[in-house]
Amino acid sequence: MLAALRFTPYERLAMALLALLGALALGGCAATAGGEVTEPVTASDLTDADRRARVRLELAAAYFSRGQTETALDEIKQALAAKPDFADAFNLRGLVYAGMGEPRLAEDSFRRALQLNPRDGDTMHNWAWVMCQQGRFADADAMFARALEQPQYREVPRSLLARGVCQARDGKLREAERTLLRAYEIDSGNPATAVNLSEVLLRLGEHERARFYVARVNAQPSQSNAQTLWLAARIERKLGNAVAVSDLGRQLRARYPQAPETLAFEQGRFDD
Repeated sequence: MLAALRFTPYERLAMALLALLGALALGGCAATAGGEVTEPVTASDLTDADRRARVRLELAAAYFSRGQTETALDEIKQALAAKPDFADAFNLRGLVYAGMGEPRLAEDSFRRALQLNPRDGDTMHNWAWVMCQQGRFADADAMFARALEQPQYREVPRSLLARGVCQARDGKLREAERTLLRAYEIDSGNPATAVNLSEVLLRLGEHERARFYVARVNAQPSQSNAQTLWLAARIERKLGNAVAVSDLGRQLRARYPQAPETLAFEQGRFDD
């Protein structure tokens, strides 16, 4: 597993959840079940049922982000009671069921969301991310590709990042490198992209290039953490830079004395 991706079960879905929260905002283009793009949705287009459904779904997303899956599911049920064809509600329901360890129900929800909105890149991204967590790497990669092909999709860097992570988990490091480089070219300010690209390059033995990307993250105190310092230490050790390794170890001990990465440094487990 990549060093930058030691997530709790709910953190694993955070990237996907953020996409859904963006989709709940007014605006954007609606799509019919046949995939035809219509005019942008504005406040005047919403019925009372639409508004009730959106409020319920926003509550559901908030509960889910705090790990309150059963409460989130109940809010989704109320959103669907108000608006049975609410594709965003089925999208979030898929994430909730995945978080509850119900893969079949999650898949059913994502399928229903795409039946209602066949060009929804956010649902495709979310479903792909869930399949990645399940180890269904080929299916996940194909679904990410579908999301990236959607002409109205606005979250290309995020899906490229997630796709690259999944490719790396699948052991396809060169493919992951190409995907993450594309993400970095579009959004070089995203530290998650830089760190995961650095990790992939380290695994490929391209240590100088790996150093470049993680160094940019560690140069920003607000972005560096125990994982990024540990990654940098592993890279510097491969490069034979004992002084830099020692300095990174000092930072780990001072800033994150209880972190697993600090323990690994102290025990010399650089190649785990």
